[in-house]
Amino acid sequence: MPNENSRLDEIQPSVQLDLHRHVGSPAWFARTAALVMMVGATVGIGVHANFSVYNSYNAATAGSVPSPFSMIASMGPSARSGQPGLSLTGPMSDGSPIARVLLEEVDSSPVKQARIMRGDTLAGVLVKAGVELADAHSAITALSEHLNVRRLKEGQEIELTFGNDDPTRDEQTLQGIRLQSEVESAVRVARQDDGSFASAVEAIKLDTHATRAGGEIDESLYVAMQKAGVPHNVISEFIRIYSWDVDFQREIQPGDSFEIFFDRYEDKGQMVKTGPLLYAGLTLSGKQHHLYLYTASDDGNADYYDEKGQSVRKALLKTPIDGAKLTSGFGNRTHPILGYTKMHKGLDFGAAKGTPIHAAGDGTIEMAGANGSYGNYVRIRHNGTFATAYAHMSGFGKGITKGSRVRQGDVIGYVGTTGRSTGPHLHYEVLKEARQVDPRGIKMPTGRALAGKELDSFKTAMDRVKDQIAALPVTKQLVAAAE
Repeated sequence: MPNENSRLDEIQPSVQLDLHRHVGSPAWFARTAALVMMVGATVGIGVHANFSVYNSYNAATAGSVPSPFSMIASMGPSARSGQPGLSLTGPMSDGSPIARVLLEEVDSSPVKQARIMRGDTLAGVLVKAGVELADAHSAITALSEHLNVRRLKEGQEIELTFGNDDPTRDEQTLQGIRLQSEVESAVRVARQDDGSFASAVEAIKLDTHATRAGGEIDESLYVAMQKAGVPHNVISEFIRIYSWDVDFQREIQPGDSFEIFFDRYEDKGQMVKTGPLLYAGLTLSGKQHHLYLYTASDDGNADYYDEKGQSVRKALLKTPIDGAKLTSGFGNRTHPILGYTKMHKGLDFGAAKGTPIHAAGDGTIEMAGANGSYGNYVRIRHNGTFATAYAHMSGFGKGITKGSRVRQGDVIGYVGTTGRSTGPHLHYEVLKEARQVDPRGIKMPTGRALAGKELDSFKTAMDRVKDQIAALPVTKQLVAAAE
């Protein structure tokens, strides 16, 4: 007589259920039914084990049979994993992720943290989190008074509060929503006595920290500031204000240094935004260059000035792109594609595809579109004498069309390799009276020079900033540099 082990060996092959064979046959359907029964039994065991936890959390749904996803989402964190803060994630049948739901008890009311994921609608996320459809639409209508709910970004978190103010009803209903889409404000929605929803904007107070940072330049200014943990927008502003006077390819040398002073804004210890650069310092070959932000009292315009009260603004930027490397100068060269000597009537700046390209000066767009070997091309007329051109772009900036006006520093396009090009780069031209000239050889008129009472006011403001800087140590590392 066979023992139990041999009986198991005889049974096991049939339990493996080879569903890949004879699809659609009676045997296939029989095996499929067996598999469904086994899975159902397994799930039943798990549901039974956790059902008491589920009931104790939300007795209102004890009479219904929840789906596995809704039941897991409704259980407290400890019931799901024993780890507080565990979020529910996973793919839906169409491949899109489930809205991540987190539960905790706040003031005896269940609070859920939902998150907008790719392809989600706000109404869909609310309903997945347990909000009745009618309440979801009413709450969204209230939210819409203060923000565009159609423009919520992927990853946006939404705090939902549930409660029960009606003794005649057992189930928990939506009582409020908090959604923070801006750094300094959030929108709150609350259920009213009549069951409707009303919304209001909640101001968020940020902590302000004056910040002084600096470092030595080994490779390039951009790399040095990045290693020091300087936020990208601050790096861009620093490069922009020095672009009128500094050729970052030829004038920056190892051993040079930078220094910056600005306000950092934090929420609960996390930096959420930065203020404008109040001071920027650059030491080139031992020579110091100091720039201060000052708003003139007579016209209200903010600009950067040197210690003598001279604005750094020029008619045209020397470098219309951040952190790029000059790869080809103006003059005769062997063309990399055509193979013969040809006049190169501009400057080439190598940079990663998608790097923003800035207008070198104020002006009017004369052309924006495909232009033969130039690829995607923009030309800006600055005055009756000068124009600038930008070629091989991957795309155009918002609103960049023929006839539109641009200000110096506006993003007009992005680095690409369209047209006759061997790789991502910007081809930049300066045209004087319709003829290309070497951008590095032209003399540009300078900006405003402060005088009289305005100069006195500037010097007072400059001295105040100097005192603030002197009271702070130089921070060499603002945040951990990206590896």
